[in-house]
Amino acid sequence: MNALIEKLNDGGPAFTYIIVLTFLILIGLFVRGILMKGEKYKTIELMKQISWFAVAWGFLGRTFGLIMIFDKVQAMGDVAPSVFADGLKIALVAPLCGILVFALTRLGIVVLVSLQKNYQPQENN
Repeated sequence: MNALIEKLNDGGPAFTYIIVLTFLILIGLFVRGILMKGEKYKTIELMKQISWFAVAWGFLGRTFGLIMIFDKVQAMGDVAPSVFADGLKIALVAPLCGILVFALTRLGIVVLVSLQKNYQPQENN
């Protein structure tokens, strides 16, 4: 558990912990969708929107991380490859979390759609 928390901290807590919070909200929505009788359309649509937010937030975190890395490189001049590699690792944690949340949410949406008898998707999704 400590290794997971350490990785989340590596990725920038402002980004990774918000993605974890969205994942917990999505789990709650999934459970709500399972327990609901009748139309699950609103829950499914909400899950879609929140999962896209997780992806976008992760890539925003990556962008900020890369900017910070390049600022450090500029300030230090010659940078050891290990320092640069560590910075790139940090820049990739937030998008990885966002993509993971997105993929798991999409799997949950497949389950909810399969449980609903007359699902009518919107044309713009």
